[in-house]
Amino acid sequence: MKKRSKKYRRNAAHVDPNKRYDLNTAVGILKKFEGLKFDQTVDVSFALFLDVKKAEQALRGAVSLPHGIGKARKVVVFAEGNEADAAKAAGADEVGSDDLAKKVEGGWMDFDVAIAVPNMMKKISRLGKVLGPQGKMPSPKNGTVTENVTQAVREFKAGKIEYRADAGGNVQVAVGKVSFPPEKLRDNVNFMIDHVRSIKPAGLKGNYFRRVVLSGTMTPGIALDVQ
Repeated sequence: MKKRSKKYRRNAAHVDPNKRYDLNTAVGILKKFEGLKFDQTVDVSFALFLDVKKAEQALRGAVSLPHGIGKARKVVVFAEGNEADAAKAAGADEVGSDDLAKKVEGGWMDFDVAIAVPNMMKKISRLGKVLGPQGKMPSPKNGTVTENVTQAVREFKAGKIEYRADAGGNVQVAVGKVSFPPEKLRDNVNFMIDHVRSIKPAGLKGNYFRRVVLSGTMTPGIALDVQ
């Protein structure tokens, strides 16, 4: 804590690290943090009792939050012909095939979500080594490999978010901006907690949530009482 700024330490003084707060109180604390020089993204971080080496516990998916995340998302689509036209009409920021794959392979990463129609996967499979570590490789599990590119583009442009458990069983998702009204932040957080709870692997017995924390981009974390 000594290495943190004075402002961070002052904000951290409002949070008891040994306490788990109800959501109303946690959002109230977050909104009162001082010195937020920009409209920070609000995240919910889940530490889960998962063994992601087991396929059924490697959680991954995508959801649309009730009030979005307050951020315009750049979406690219790997498609050709009529499907490419449909993606452009739906608002995709860039659409292509081999040309787009080469651009990405060359290091271009100025986008948030990559969508592909199924027949493009053979052409872009080589991009796994580039997009995989970024969490941007199209996958049927999160709805980014689909025949319905129009719907997918519109949903992701509107703020549909992807999530994926890391090697330690942690899932971190954006749930809005600090400027959101408290009720909208609460709605989004509750929705995400309920969603994560609903996808608890069937074979996982006992406790599921290890710890759930609410935070801004550069604020202290506030542990939530979700049991």
